[in-house]
Amino acid sequence: MPSELYERGLDIRKQVLGADYVEGVLKNVDSFNAEFQEFVTEACWGRVWGGDTLSLKQRSLNNLCMLAALNRPIEFELHFRGALRNGCTVAEIRETLMQIAVYCGLPAAVESFRIGRRVLEDEGLANP
Repeated sequence: MPSELYERGLDIRKQVLGADYVEGVLKNVDSFNAEFQEFVTEACWGRVWGGDTLSLKQRSLNNLCMLAALNRPIEFELHFRGALRNGCTVAEIRETLMQIAVYCGLPAAVESFRIGRRVLEDEGLANP
């Protein structure tokens, strides 16, 4: 039986990443990765994202910075979409990518803008 923390994490995970994406991930759970998915949902989404000090919007902008610094483009795209779902404006995201340029370097920012532009086009927000 899932814990309360798992259920809270699952709700937040679906809210940020989209229910279709999360349900797709969970359909692929097997004996090898089940414990990991439970850990991710409880620790990452239930405890950290479920905290009440930072808003989901603030957490999304933080994630974009960290994922750019770590050169994780697949996760960056996923969380760029999540930032939009969490109410981040295109202007706020643009400023975050500018900060990435200064602190993570231009190659990280170039890739971040490239991914962001593709997401904005997909979401019908191109040329905002």
